[in-house]
Amino acid sequence: MESFSIHLEPLRAFLFQVGALLPRLLFAALVVLVGWLLAKAVRFTVIRGLRAINFHVLTERSGIDNFLRQGGMVSDSTVVFGALAYWLVILISLVVAFNGLGLSYVTDLLGRVMWFVPNVFVALLVLVFGAYFAKFVGDAVITYGRNAGVQDAMLLGKVAQYAILLFVVLIALDQIKVGGDIVRQSFLIILAGIVFALALAFGLAGKDWAARRIEEWWPRDRERPPRTGLRDPAAREQPPPAARPHVSAWPARGTDRDRPHP
Repeated sequence: MESFSIHLEPLRAFLFQVGALLPRLLFAALVVLVGWLLAKAVRFTVIRGLRAINFHVLTERSGIDNFLRQGGMVSDSTVVFGALAYWLVILISLVVAFNGLGLSYVTDLLGRVMWFVPNVFVALLVLVFGAYFAKFVGDAVITYGRNAGVQDAMLLGKVAQYAILLFVVLIALDQIKVGGDIVRQSFLIILAGIVFALALAFGLAGKDWAARRIEEWWPRDRERPPRTGLRDPAAREQPPPAARPHVSAWPARGTDRDRPHP
């Protein structure tokens, strides 16, 4: 009898562990179910809210939606923000569920992923507003250049737009901790090389081209102000007019010698 009870002792321990784990499993399943329903509600709210404030118009004008369509995405960027909010809620529910089960390693891993999602959200906002600002600056440069008569106004506008967009992309990458110092140093090296190459090109082989471009942009034969006597050296060097002899209106009188004596 004692040997039979000894053989049943592992089974009792197993059933005890299952009985202790079963409420935790039910609690975890309930948390995941509630989190899934809440995530769907949050996604719907985020998409509807962004479209209510015409956020999709901003992303369309900034070029983000066109970039997503070229990548094969059918919907606009509001769906992307809704998906981020959806997975953020799902990750929160999973962290709570696995923490209730006592799986600390899984909870730590999911916690790191969960804290990464808000950084992606902020990086996307930086990209949207930065791309819109870059397009605005590029259009402003093009409009000003055309009004001023600059022939390469389109080129200057595109250079200004893509330069700002490059800085925006670097800020977004720094927000999600991608690249770090390697990306920044590489960008500085490439920028310094481009500036040095342009300086050499203008200094050695591009002097005539630069002079022609400057003459086209700002021609010298513009209307000059009329010259005055104070500014014109030729006018200052002219001699003054000769003085006229004084002619009296009265007849000249003779001397006493010419007068007849009585």
